[in-house]
Amino acid sequence: MKPFDRYLHTVLTEGAMEAQRHGSATVEAHHLLLAVAAQTGTAPQRLLASAGLDHQTVRAALDREFEHSLSTVGVSPASFGLPAPSTTLRRPPTMGATGRLALERSFASVTRKKDLRPVHVLLGILRAEVGTVPRALALAGVDRADLLTRLHTAIENGDLG
Repeated sequence: MKPFDRYLHTVLTEGAMEAQRHGSATVEAHHLLLAVAAQTGTAPQRLLASAGLDHQTVRAALDREFEHSLSTVGVSPASFGLPAPSTTLRRPPTMGATGRLALERSFASVTRKKDLRPVHVLLGILRAEVGTVPRALALAGVDRADLLTRLHTAIENGDLG
């Protein structure tokens, strides 16, 4: 198995585990972002860390986004004491729409499959203009455009790990 294929398999597996931990029947882009942030020592993880985003801060940003989304419709999670998500799903999570779109953007960022590197997975996730990931990053005070610029610079400089 090639290094990129191993990396992608790891991110997909960890993304599915993140989805299951959060009671989701589908693996979405934010689960993939959590999985990327957890891959210590990789170029995508280092780039996220340089923006102050490790696994824990990504999780916190996603939690804030969830609370913010609920508050926009007048619901306060603290007022209702929401139960913990059920982690016992009947079947493993399948790829959701935002996860699939993130991967499609990743693959479309190169002309040949053999040119794919781990940074392209992060690129596909960060290129989303709308959705949970951009909202969570904005609420965390992360400049997504700057992060994308630094990601493109890393690609141009060959830091593709």
